[in-house]
Amino acid sequence: MVFARTCLTSVSLSLFKRRHHSVVRDTIFALSSGHGKCGVSVIRTSGPASGDALQLLTGWKQLPPPRRVTLTSLLCPTTGELLDRGLVLWFSGPKSFTGEDCCEYHVHGGPAVVMGVLQALGTVQMLRPAEPGEFTKRAFQNGKLDLTEAEGLGDLIHAETEIQRRQALRQMSGELGQLYQKWSHRLVTALAHVEAFIDFSEDDNVEENVLTSVDSEVKNLQEELEDHLKDSRRGERLRDGLHLVLAGATNAGKSSLLNLTSQKPAAIVSPIPGTTRDVVETVLNIGGYPVIMSDTAGLRDSEDPVEKEGVRRAKERLDNADILIAVVDASKVPITRISILAHLKSLLSFPSSEGKLREVLLVLNKSDLLDPPGHAKVQELCKDPELPTACFLSCQTGQGVGDFIYILKQKLEKICGDPLHGAPSLTQTRHRLHLNKCLEALEQYTIYREQDLVLAAEELRISYRELGAITGRVGVEGILDIIFRDFCIGK
Repeated sequence: MVFARTCLTSVSLSLFKRRHHSVVRDTIFALSSGHGKCGVSVIRTSGPASGDALQLLTGWKQLPPPRRVTLTSLLCPTTGELLDRGLVLWFSGPKSFTGEDCCEYHVHGGPAVVMGVLQALGTVQMLRPAEPGEFTKRAFQNGKLDLTEAEGLGDLIHAETEIQRRQALRQMSGELGQLYQKWSHRLVTALAHVEAFIDFSEDDNVEENVLTSVDSEVKNLQEELEDHLKDSRRGERLRDGLHLVLAGATNAGKSSLLNLTSQKPAAIVSPIPGTTRDVVETVLNIGGYPVIMSDTAGLRDSEDPVEKEGVRRAKERLDNADILIAVVDASKVPITRISILAHLKSLLSFPSSEGKLREVLLVLNKSDLLDPPGHAKVQELCKDPELPTACFLSCQTGQGVGDFIYILKQKLEKICGDPLHGAPSLTQTRHRLHLNKCLEALEQYTIYREQDLVLAAEELRISYRELGAITGRVGVEGILDIIFRDFCIGK
């Protein structure tokens, strides 16, 4: 019976939990602030011996009140030597970041002071240096964070732009995890109802229409998951950085535009065609959006094997670009819609029939080489709706570069949006993998529903497990709780 198997699994899991919590953990310590000289450094401990360590380093007979800052002398436990005078914060578990007894030492940030306090903590019994990420791992294991919140915390630490910070903060607040938890709750309820129908429908204790309501819930979940996955990888792009690729003919001004945008000589510029042979990357912050801008080899036929390899790499980058920046020398290409589209098509396989099949920004460069009538023609061409979004500039004088940055920011906003508005975005490839597997299992449920209800229930269990793997919270007790709450079994 499925019910018997579920009960056995529940008992096994409960035994595992009791054994897991009966193990006494080491107390860990580490420098929590950044390395190097600074005004103040923060050293943190977490675990059952945190209180003992604090008393040994301060000479106190009893622990201070929790969450209150205390100025004190810090002493070496073995020699009694004064190490520093600093601030101490005591957090008694479970009301701490990790859920364990914790202590923070705010000391002067000189390397000798930090090393002295760390070495002093290393002499205390039951203390050991923390492994990378171990404080956050303990917070997860003690139920203080789910996996999405822990990942959000990691993203916040590594955030380099304003928009990345917003997205990470929203995920760290638990909003994404709460969405997945709601879906998990609906799934486990549906699973419990199917399990109850399989095991107890013969006893007339289960309503006959329960499977109809399950089918409706599964359909609704499928639609919501599909909508969630149709996000154009918005959150992942924002987390990892969007790829902008400069492409065009030789000597169109791609390297000059890269240098001008990054405000540094990232690429070599010379009047000799084919100077750039390899991909040159630079990481930028454009309006708060993280981007990786790549300068590529000029696209042309060449017998030079090195340049041919450069062109191959350029075309490879074009295939993976989030935004293609097509740079055209406006002083050499006839200023008409037909000629510009033909130029884009010949160089970049850009479709002449429809100019907006992918995100493209057309840059008409070298405005300083055009006479006033030429300027007017190009300005008019930039408004042509049949062309991609276009801007007119001069890398030589810098004129029009501000407009280029503004248009680029608008395109980035269009792709990524504002992470503070709308539904929370999935930010990890891991999330997408589990959500796709969850969706596949729901589709399999629909197939098995009329053939074998036991197999259909197993597909619901798989989908529930895949969702739980995202947050790290999944177990079988929830199924049993709902069975006995929603159905009066054995009355």
